[in-house]
Amino acid sequence: MPTTAAIENIMPVAEALELSVVVPIFNEQESVVPLIDRVMEAMLGYASPWELILVDDGSTDATIANAREYVGRAGLNLKIVALQRNFGQTAAMQAGIDAARGRLIATLDGDLQNDPKDIPMLVSELERRELDLLVGWRKNRQDGLFLRKVPSWIANRLIGKITGVRLHDYGCSLKIYRASVIKQVKLMGEMHRFIPAWVAGVVPSTRIGEMPVTHHARQFGASKYGISRTFRVILDLLSVMFFMRYKARPGHFFGSLGLGLGALSGIIMLYLFVDKFLLGNDIGTRPMLMVGVVLLLSSVQLITTGILAEMIARLYYRDEQNPNYIIGKVYTAE
Repeated sequence: MPTTAAIENIMPVAEALELSVVVPIFNEQESVVPLIDRVMEAMLGYASPWELILVDDGSTDATIANAREYVGRAGLNLKIVALQRNFGQTAAMQAGIDAARGRLIATLDGDLQNDPKDIPMLVSELERRELDLLVGWRKNRQDGLFLRKVPSWIANRLIGKITGVRLHDYGCSLKIYRASVIKQVKLMGEMHRFIPAWVAGVVPSTRIGEMPVTHHARQFGASKYGISRTFRVILDLLSVMFFMRYKARPGHFFGSLGLGLGALSGIIMLYLFVDKFLLGNDIGTRPMLMVGVVLLLSSVQLITTGILAEMIARLYYRDEQNPNYIIGKVYTAE
């Protein structure tokens, strides 16, 4: 445990940083140098101290080598967090957020489609509107219509309807957060698309806003995402809906289903009991008897699953400090 003197030496550094710019990158050897240049150019007029954190998600090309040329450069507080292997964009973003020391955190993609020049404007707007999260809206999106825009439009409408957080563009990586809020959210799986929904579980949705931002066509390489992600979004959305409503009480979800099926089974069994013992009819070969038995067994299984889920939830809350990524190396000028 650090001593009081050590904590006092650390705290001024953390408090002095106003903004952390977090960029997950994966095999972006052509984009990473112009990305750093554009971030530096965009932040020239930013009066407060800031840092740039590049999180390399297990790149197999020259991405890290190209980025390391900027470590220690004057006027740039750059940290490169290299993950031990490819963990996915969500884990990379979580690693960057964990490493960030700024009071505010900005995230953007590393493919040059987000414009870093929008960051100071978004920061000012977040402060002016007193928000905890400001999401970029790619109003004039430079992507393919049927493979990117249409699936994204459908997903945004569906996500907004289910989560209750109404935004035009959930998928835009350009966002500004208050660090004290986003650090309360643990990102897992491929849940980076649903960050506004997760944040809504920490703060009121009225403290989440959006703002149009610039969007450029990809200049180098190819997109890491295809039409297949639409199906993953649907599956993830079901998980989001479950976690938003039943994360702390999963037994209520499974138990409610179990009790419902148990009640239906009880009605069927009562009807068959009357039919057998009061009316004297044969029920041994009737399909309704099989349906009643199956419903009863399903009810028992769901209720016991709910109990197990409650036990797992308690273990989750006990161990939720465990990260979902492994850092290989960290490159910094300090």
